[in-house]
Amino acid sequence: MKNWQGKRYWLVGASEGLGREVAFCLSRAGAEVIVSARSEDRLKELVDELPGKASYIPVDVADRAAVEKAAVEAGELDGVVYLAGVYWPMKAQEWDNEKADMMGEVNFLGASRVVGSVIKDMVAKNAGHIVLVGSLSGFRGLPGAIGYCSSKAGMMSLAESMQADLRTSPIEVQLINPGFIKTRLTEKNDFNMPFIMSPEDAAKEVFEHMNTDGFKKSFPMLFSWVFRLSQFMPDWLYYRLFGAK
Repeated sequence: MKNWQGKRYWLVGASEGLGREVAFCLSRAGAEVIVSARSEDRLKELVDELPGKASYIPVDVADRAAVEKAAVEAGELDGVVYLAGVYWPMKAQEWDNEKADMMGEVNFLGASRVVGSVIKDMVAKNAGHIVLVGSLSGFRGLPGAIGYCSSKAGMMSLAESMQADLRTSPIEVQLINPGFIKTRLTEKNDFNMPFIMSPEDAAKEVFEHMNTDGFKKSFPMLFSWVFRLSQFMPDWLYYRLFGAK
């Protein structure tokens, strides 16, 4: 178990769902948390409920200048957790450029902007902790997931590239890939979601991994093996099993 007392963590995408519950995990452990999202009202409510020292900075991760300004306002940090995400079910036949763009902006480019706004300071002081939340859907393309799968795959590749560069440095990089979590995003789905978790249970998995020295965690474990093993399937078999029927 790491010592979280007095550590300062910036959580981006923390106003609800998984991000909100991870904020509670860190706050209960003794960390000071700075929470960010677009909704100032929800951030205010969260800060009032957190048991430890906390503050908020509203930010739109689709705006690079706003992200860089928020990073300056957050000040010296021990760690950053990127949890922001948007999702709309979308088939290739029903492509919506506006929604596809937004998934790319928030799910991938937002993470890049946040990391790019804090990494230089971490390199300069030779210390830091960066946690990126991907998705099991990022392992391989899925039907009805235009925009989401690709943006999460980009996020996962970003974390892997950072780990390749920073693995021998004191800066710790972690990638966490959850399955289905019961939130307003998954409420848009009209299909069965195996092993769906509550935000509270998913946050426990995230925080548990943050207390380790491991790079990557995918959960729920049994469900994650379906996605991880699918990477080794030949295309003809994979698309027969997972493609449109």
